[in-house]
Amino acid sequence: MGEFEDESLVSPSSLTRKNFSIEGPSHSSSLPGSTQKFCYSNMKNRVFRSIKIVVFSAKINCLMPFGPLAIVVSNLSGHHGWVFLLSLLGIIPLAERLGYATEQLACYTGATVGGLLNATFGNATELIISIYALRRGMIRVVQQSLLGSILSNMLLVLGCAFFAGGVVVSKREQVFNKAAATVNSGLLLMAVMGLLFPAVLRSTHTELHSGKSELALSRFSSGIMLVAYAAYLVFQLKSDKNLYLPVDEAVTDENYDDDDEEAPEISMWESITWLSILTIWISVLSEYLVNAIEGASVAMNIPVAFISVILLPIVGNAAEHAGAIMFAMKDKLDISLGVAIGSSTQISMFGIPFCVVIGWIMGCPMDLNFQLFETATLFITVIVVAFMLQDGTSNYLKGLMLILCYLIVAASFFVHIDPASVEDKPRKHRG
Repeated sequence: MGEFEDESLVSPSSLTRKNFSIEGPSHSSSLPGSTQKFCYSNMKNRVFRSIKIVVFSAKINCLMPFGPLAIVVSNLSGHHGWVFLLSLLGIIPLAERLGYATEQLACYTGATVGGLLNATFGNATELIISIYALRRGMIRVVQQSLLGSILSNMLLVLGCAFFAGGVVVSKREQVFNKAAATVNSGLLLMAVMGLLFPAVLRSTHTELHSGKSELALSRFSSGIMLVAYAAYLVFQLKSDKNLYLPVDEAVTDENYDDDDEEAPEISMWESITWLSILTIWISVLSEYLVNAIEGASVAMNIPVAFISVILLPIVGNAAEHAGAIMFAMKDKLDISLGVAIGSSTQISMFGIPFCVVIGWIMGCPMDLNFQLFETATLFITVIVVAFMLQDGTSNYLKGLMLILCYLIVAASFFVHIDPASVEDKPRKHRG
């Protein structure tokens, strides 16, 4: 059976060719040149088939040409507003295809490791953009884009999933695993605590060594958060796997295999190759995107805080957004919750501390002081979402409330002048 499963990953035309070669071994053995030609033809067919599936199968890929166009516009005109918009549009399909390639790879790794892969590569776009921003010393852009990614996942992505699932499954309330949601809520509250103390320390002017204590506390807290996240991974992978089973899975393995498991469309090595290609291409576009942020803010008369907190995360979360809604509409709310809340947990407990450590290595004073306005926004968001998740049920009204909360957050950052951002100071005098 293993042979047939492996061969199902190649094209039907290559299968027929293989069957023909098996029936006529004398021809293939007597003609080594034709065998080599056949292997080359088979490889070429697999490459074309893989490109067709990954690049041409999704309608959103019609946005891919905007990426090269952004590079051309940057080199010819240098208009930051256009470069920013084109880079933003070009990254959207790449982020979605990165999620697709990750899902394909997850088919070969199992459910638990696959979930971690989805969360990791789902946030790769935000982390790549953050590293390029750190290289340019744009600490506030890094802080606000990571904060915005958490807010986007918890309010917009989860809200749309609850709303879409509630509309499609309107006869009853949808249910999800309350225990798993509680663990993630606890980790998010721990992340809020890690961000709150440096901000309060700065605001109350109670640092032991002015300008140094806050940075030292941030680096220490980042180490603690990374340890906590590592413990969470061990717990999720080994300690209690039953905690993360969906609530309606009272179920046998046969039922799971029949209903939920989908055959991969590309092979494992094709998935890894596409992950590498997409990550490199996202890295290239991210550099153009980061370089154009400040100029785009002036050209479009939009605060840098709004661009960082709202626009950048929406692009980075495109894959999670589409996936969470799709699973919620199929009444697989535990997967939607794992994508939205799991992604927020990873950014808050791994992404932010990771950027602090990377900044430390680069000699960039990245800290956990996100300022009181941003920290308060995150704190209230975590509390609201924790209340929504506490009973283990969802409906379209809860989803609508989360979406409306996100609109309030977006409006707040549109009128917010960031005192720590140099780019917004001229805007203040313009009145």
